[in-house]
Amino acid sequence: MPFNTLRRAIVLASAASLFSAGAFAQKPVTIIVPYAPGGSADLVTRVIAQFAAPGVGAPMIVDNRTGGGGVVGWGAAARSAPDGNTLLTVELSYTIAAGLITTLPFDPKKAFTQVATAVKVPHVLVINPAVPAKTVQEFIALAKAQPGKLNYGSGGNGTNTHLAGELFKSTTGVDIVHVPYKGAGAVLTDLMGNQVQALITSVPTALPHIKSGKLRALMVTGAERNAMLPDVPSAKEAGIPRMDMDYWIGIGAPAGTPQVVVDRLNKEFNASLAQPEAKKKIAEMGLTVVANTPAQATQLVNSEIQRWSAVIQQAGIKAD
Repeated sequence: MPFNTLRRAIVLASAASLFSAGAFAQKPVTIIVPYAPGGSADLVTRVIAQFAAPGVGAPMIVDNRTGGGGVVGWGAAARSAPDGNTLLTVELSYTIAAGLITTLPFDPKKAFTQVATAVKVPHVLVINPAVPAKTVQEFIALAKAQPGKLNYGSGGNGTNTHLAGELFKSTTGVDIVHVPYKGAGAVLTDLMGNQVQALITSVPTALPHIKSGKLRALMVTGAERNAMLPDVPSAKEAGIPRMDMDYWIGIGAPAGTPQVVVDRLNKEFNASLAQPEAKKKIAEMGLTVVANTPAQATQLVNSEIQRWSAVIQQAGIKAD
């Protein structure tokens, strides 16, 4: 057996032994977040790290590796040893990038083993109140009567807000024009100024402006209504079940991490999210705890890659 192969086998066997014995490796567990501090992915990861550390039995460090829209952090995690000491925060953007960026320095379908989906939140279709539509169907009818005249904004080319808009177009057959911005803040400003007429974004992002009356919510992109917007119909109720989509955040580990390690991490992360104080922090962000199994988390990631790759291909979207 070559030396490197033998060394890897020893590392994996040692990790499996430690985890199965109920003790984690003594060195800290690092969770790489591929985005800057302060966003939902970062904040959720910090809640998990805080509340899971006692069960893990080692400090949990959040390492923000920014750059390339996530590529820098994803790549760093993909190159890490599969021993449970380096993990990755995985979210919706990762599955979009899998179908959008052909030059990723790793195979997005094989680079990681999914540990758990931590939280989720639906998106919401919002329009400027000056748009003469009170329901989704009225908005669709208006758009079809004026093809190419209405605009929808996004946080940038290839973002979840862009893909959501393209999914809406392909599902309903409307001709509305994409206007990309550099981030959610800019598009919200122009949406409230009626420079663009519509946006599909996560509920927490739009909620304050919906509550203030500056934006009108037409539909949440879930199979059921959302507790934060109880008067807004779901995608299913609106007659557009294909628009059932969530923004979600989970944790992955480098491919090859022993299953016993993955299972133990899953147990500790899910237990951390079940703690009342952690649940409170998550609810304050407008998110819902998922805390599923590794198999369910893997199924979600794989299905999302397939779904968004199809949308990207159909819309002819190219990475900037």
